[in-house]
Amino acid sequence: MVWKLCMILIAALCLSAELSAQSVLQSSVDLDLASALNADDVDFPDTNKVRKPFLISKIFISGNKKTKDYIIKRELPFVEGDSVVLNELVEKFRVGKQQLVNTRLFNEVIISLKSFHGYLVDIQIDVKERWYIFPIPYFKPVDRNLQMWADKGYSLDRINYGAKFTYYNTTGRNDKLRLWLITGYSRQIQGSYEQPFADKSLKFGYGINFSYSASKEVNPLTVNNQQFFLKSDSLPKAGNFLQELWGGSVAVSYRPGLRTRHTLRLAYEKDKIDSAVWRVNPYYLSKTGKTNISYPELTYSVTHINVDYAPYPLRGVMAEAALSRQGFGGKDVGMWTLNFKGTKAWDLKWKSSFSMQAGGIVRLPFDQSFLNHRLFGYGDFYLRGLEKYVVDGVAGAMLRNTLRRELANFNVRLPIRSQSHDHIPFRIYAKTYGDLGYSYNKKFPGNSLNNKMLYTAGAGIDVVTLYDLVFRLEYSVNQLGESGFFFHFKNDF
Repeated sequence: MVWKLCMILIAALCLSAELSAQSVLQSSVDLDLASALNADDVDFPDTNKVRKPFLISKIFISGNKKTKDYIIKRELPFVEGDSVVLNELVEKFRVGKQQLVNTRLFNEVIISLKSFHGYLVDIQIDVKERWYIFPIPYFKPVDRNLQMWADKGYSLDRINYGAKFTYYNTTGRNDKLRLWLITGYSRQIQGSYEQPFADKSLKFGYGINFSYSASKEVNPLTVNNQQFFLKSDSLPKAGNFLQELWGGSVAVSYRPGLRTRHTLRLAYEKDKIDSAVWRVNPYYLSKTGKTNISYPELTYSVTHINVDYAPYPLRGVMAEAALSRQGFGGKDVGMWTLNFKGTKAWDLKWKSSFSMQAGGIVRLPFDQSFLNHRLFGYGDFYLRGLEKYVVDGVAGAMLRNTLRRELANFNVRLPIRSQSHDHIPFRIYAKTYGDLGYSYNKKFPGNSLNNKMLYTAGAGIDVVTLYDLVFRLEYSVNQLGESGFFFHFKNDF
C-alpha cells in the first residue's frame, strides 16, 4: 500500500502543486496537485480505509532577501511537524498562497512539494519581493481641477508641494514607516510607524502616529448637495490658515490566528478654526459653538480578511467593524461612533464573479457638529454615480452590488532583466452595478439628498495591475436623471 501512496506523490510532483501567479492577477489558484489526485491513470488507495497522514519535514523558502523567514511562515496554515493527509495539503497550499498574497509584500508566490521520503514531505516556497521604498515627490494645485487653477492664472501660490516617503517592510517584519512633508498653500506633516509582529509569538503589534495640518480652505457648509468652501485669501479679516489640527495616537493589536486582527487605539487631537469660519457656521467644529477644542478618542476595531486578493476580491469575505468614543465628559465633544464595512464575493465560474459591499455608520447622540455629519462622498463611503455630491448625516448605510467578467489576463514583458520585476501584469474586467444608500440628517437638513433613499446604476471597465493599482472607468446614472463618465484611480501608496 505504501507504493501506491508513493505513486500519488510522484504524480503530484510531476503535475506540480505549484500555486503560482502574479498576486494582483490571480483570482484563483491553479491546483495541479488536485488534478493529480483526480487522475484516472493513478491507482489510488481507498481513502476511507487508508488515510495515513504525511509528516511535513521541512519548509524551504527562497527569494526573500528582505522578509524574514518566520514572517512568511506566520502566514501558513501548516508548520514543520504537522501531519497532513495529501488531499488536505492542496487546500492548505491554496490558503497559504492567499495569505502571503494579502500581505502585499510579494509580486509572486509559489508553493510546491519539494521532495518526499516515505511519509516525510518537504515544501518549497518561492517568492518575488516587491519594492519597499517609495519616495514620492508631491506637486499639486489645491484647486479641484486644472480648469479652476487656470481661472486663478496658474498661480504658484496655490500649489502644495513636498514629499511622501513610505518604507514598507522596514525591518523585514511587514512593518511600515511613513513620513509626509507637504507645504505651500496648505501644510501637512505626518509620521507613523506600524509594527504588526512585535513579540516572539508574532501575535501582538503596535503603532504610533503624529500629524499636523493647516488649511487655507475650509468646507463649513453643504449647499445644493455640494461642498461650499471658504478661502483665507478672499477674506480680508481672516488669518493665514482657516483651520489647524494637531494629533497623535498609539495603538496595540492582537492577531491570534491567520485572518482576524483586533486593535485598540488611543488618540488625542486639538482642532482650531478661524473666527471667519465660525461666522459662517458656528456649529462647524463644536456643537456648543466653540472655535477651539481638544479631546481624547478611544477606538476598538476588528478586521477579518478571507479573500483571494484583498485590493480586488473575487472570492471570499472581508469585513471591518469599529466602536469609538470621542471625548470623555464635557459638552463640546461627546460622541459614540459605530461603523461597519464588509465585502462578500462569489466565484460564478466562467471567469465571472458577483460581489456585495455593505457599509454603515451611526453617531450618537444625533446632536453633533457639522464636521461629525460628513457621510456620503467622503473617503470610500460613496455611491457610484453621485461622485460630485456629498450627503451629510449622523447615520447612514449603503449597499454596492457588482457583477464582473474577466475580459483579458496578460503580462507585458519588460526589456530590463530583474528577478522580481520582469513583467507588468494586467487583468481587465467588464462590470455592471447597482448601488443603494440612505442618510439620516435632522440638524442640517437643507439639501435635497438628505433623508431619502439614494440609488444609482451603471457599467464600466476595471484594470488591475502591479502594486495593487486599480483603474476604473465607469458610466453611471443616478436618481436625479444625470449620467456621465467617472474615472477612479486607487492605490495604497
